[in-house]
Amino acid sequence: MRVLGLIPARGGSKGVPRKNIKLLNGKPLLAYTAESALNANLLSKVILSTDDNEIARVGKELGLEVPFMRPPELAEDSTPTFPVVAHAVRHMQETGELFDAVCLLQPTSPLRRPEDIDGSIHLLAESGADSVVSVLRVPHAYNPKWVYWKSENGELALTSGDKEPVSRRQDLPDAFHRDGSVYVVRTKVLRKYENLYGRSVFGYEIERRHSANIDTLEDWNFVENLILNS
Repeated sequence: MRVLGLIPARGGSKGVPRKNIKLLNGKPLLAYTAESALNANLLSKVILSTDDNEIARVGKELGLEVPFMRPPELAEDSTPTFPVVAHAVRHMQETGELFDAVCLLQPTSPLRRPEDIDGSIHLLAESGADSVVSVLRVPHAYNPKWVYWKSENGELALTSGDKEPVSRRQDLPDAFHRDGSVYVVRTKVLRKYENLYGRSVFGYEIERRHSANIDTLEDWNFVENLILNS
């Protein structure tokens, strides 16, 4: 299976200005994702998608390929992820490089390991799924069997759709949520469904200590302390 590793890093981040090349414990944030991707065994090629010349330069210094510059209309605050991925896959196809799957690796998850990238790709290949996403276990207190929606009139209803909550913690089913570290999707699924998931989605469980998502300065400081104390 040929898998394209895709790292998207636009220049106009707002929560943490210039965060993709801001130094996190002495290294550009982008470096953490570049290193994990380049050290993974199952990525056939790793490229950077950016609209920013300085980010492109830093990416090349880190060993990433930058085969194109992302058009400005795909680098706005409101730009969804799917068209960015589709643009990269389409560009590679037009230059004669075909891939069975694409692995999306966002720089805002700097703690992911190469093993987690390879594990997700292996799961995609073995399961026959349309896609694999990295996940974390949901703490019992937030399990859908115990969590409620609140209607406009104040009435509560379990998110699970059940009439009453599970009475014992030991009887709760395992629940998971996306952690954002790794997304792997077959390229034929991208074309067919025009999303990153398709119909059959498997979850690759990440250890909590290897999961972090940086959106704000508070997130940045938290992750920096984790790295310093690890």
